[in-house]
Amino acid sequence: MSEAHHPPPIRTDTSNDFAHHSMKVRLPNIIRETQRLNRDYPVPTVRALNSLYTALSENAPIAELELPTPDYDVWAPACASHQDHTWLNTDWFFAEMYCYRQIIQAVRWWETGRDPFAPKKAEALGGRELWRQLEQALSLQGTLEERLIGLLHASLWGNRTDLSHPIIHHREPASAADLLVDDSVTATQFLLHRPGPVHIVTDNVGAELAMDLVLSDTLLAEHADEVVLHLKMHPVLVSDAIVDDIWAFLEVLATGGIPPVATALQERLVGAISSNRLRLAPDLYWNGSRYIWDLPSRLVKTFQRARLVIFKGDANYRRLVGDRLWPPETPLADITTSFPAPLLALRTLKSDAIVGLPMGLADSLDAGDENWRVSGKRGVIQASLPSPDR
Repeated sequence: MSEAHHPPPIRTDTSNDFAHHSMKVRLPNIIRETQRLNRDYPVPTVRALNSLYTALSENAPIAELELPTPDYDVWAPACASHQDHTWLNTDWFFAEMYCYRQIIQAVRWWETGRDPFAPKKAEALGGRELWRQLEQALSLQGTLEERLIGLLHASLWGNRTDLSHPIIHHREPASAADLLVDDSVTATQFLLHRPGPVHIVTDNVGAELAMDLVLSDTLLAEHADEVVLHLKMHPVLVSDAIVDDIWAFLEVLATGGIPPVATALQERLVGAISSNRLRLAPDLYWNGSRYIWDLPSRLVKTFQRARLVIFKGDANYRRLVGDRLWPPETPLADITTSFPAPLLALRTLKSDAIVGLPMGLADSLDAGDENWRVSGKRGVIQASLPSPDR
């Protein structure tokens, strides 16, 4: 589908209530919480965060990145295309990702390596929910196909927890009605009959990342020669995983929770990383605001060999569909034709963009729950796979 036929991106003005609230209220609150949880920040850092808070609250023009910085050229085209925009009158995906990049500038992460969201991430690693889900995932029984289907479901519902977006439903057990589209059987059968590495574009730390790693471990133990975990290059969206978060989880896995099962998992994962079977692949692309049809050539080449690419979470889903309000029955495959590999999207709904729903389902949900698109209660497992004759 040509970009000329795309709907316009969701914007931060009052045309979309959730995007507007996110930029006007939720992100300023995240800045204040970051300050509260890092009370030893030096005065220049506090002032820089205060300045960003004020800019969002007062709908100021969006400023360029300050030099020197290693990713200026990554952001320059996006900033140029949004020149003279204000925080509450621009494209939401750009504004949200760029706001987090401004936080990274304010805390001087490139110079200090100190994750501003580390205190929140520590909460996710220390919670009982992580260990409950981990023990449940590790105890799955049945054939490899049955266990992989179960792990895809576990990986999906792990996405309910998001430290940047308090979700009122994430502690409730998922019901069958909460899963709006379920392509897990089709995707698993496809996965089991194709060669090549499996790629997972990760999302949140905590229970979700734990489920992704159990899925990776199962694939490496019984079916795949290589799994690649795609990670953010620097902290973003509070709980999105970077390389340091993988090692932090592996350290916790070795010392707490449910030994000896967890310890054995930790040893297998560390061994897989050491032998290059489990690859950790951070990339600045995942921190930026480009949509999937603007995938850089290095990632196009990376994904061309993939057996399957699993996209996790809401922000990655927004990137897949251009953060646009498509007719909800639009097939995911119609939008992702330019992507160079088969893909599977696992996402609990925390924003308005959604595609691939059965005809009439969105209208039915609208009638019963006005917040179904943003509450995190519902989820989808959606595949975009080549036809059987290819």
